[in-house]
Amino acid sequence: MNNIVVFGASGQLGQCLKDFTEKNGIPSVYFPSETEANILDNDALTKVFDTYKPSFSINCAAYTAVDKAEDDQELALKINKTGVENISRHCVANGSALIHISTDFVFKGDQPTPRNEGDLAEPISVYGETKLDGELAVKAILDKYFIIRTGWLYSEYGNNFVKTMLKLGAERDELKIIADQTGTPTYGMDLAACIMHIISVNSHHYGTYHYSNEGLASWYDFTKAIFDLSGTEVRTLPIKTSEYITKATRPAYSVMDKSKIKQTFHIEIPYWRESLSICIDRLKTK
Repeated sequence: MNNIVVFGASGQLGQCLKDFTEKNGIPSVYFPSETEANILDNDALTKVFDTYKPSFSINCAAYTAVDKAEDDQELALKINKTGVENISRHCVANGSALIHISTDFVFKGDQPTPRNEGDLAEPISVYGETKLDGELAVKAILDKYFIIRTGWLYSEYGNNFVKTMLKLGAERDELKIIADQTGTPTYGMDLAACIMHIISVNSHHYGTYHYSNEGLASWYDFTKAIFDLSGTEVRTLPIKTSEYITKATRPAYSVMDKSKIKQTFHIEIPYWRESLSICIDRLKTK
């Protein structure tokens, strides 16, 4: 396998990739710090590409604070679009294929049917808009790219919904959770495995793909499963989105069709609750 560089190495997915590659003895995968590999610093990027000479670059770096992005549009656009443009141009100059991580939030989410890769992207938040801008930048600059849209990502690493719920469940007797937004929880280690499989196949099936775990759930379903599998006893009440006001509007239905990625790369995707059980067991030992 040729050299691989991961941008956004300290983030949730970056740490999952580091864990997965170490556990599976995958060589020549490099995880430079955000200072060394600042995607907004072209001089830093030049040094990274000169040093590691990657055949594949994985971009996990992103502005992901969905509500904060509504008031911080300039920084969100810099990271999610300009930074992606910078990486893409360096990939072209160095002959590196790019795996770029995007989001289900590029969809409006107003239809209760799974979205496929060819459906209209119509984001309803600044975060979604800037992530779509990043996708368009990749497509405009690169020929050799894999855009992977995912959503509801969690793992043992970073800040995520599972860890937040476990913390709140230990502190409170009652929680109110949104029950009318539907998506698919995605375990970061499963996504990391998928990314490394795509690289190992080293095919030229470039393009946009969807990846999440199988099945679907509301945030309420997800929360109930977290507490059930962890043995946490807390009263959990379902509420409507209208009862929990946020800065950014979320898609009501962001389930994605994974047929393309399964058929193209011959992968089996685990059911979300099975992967959640694995993650919670691992969190117990940390």
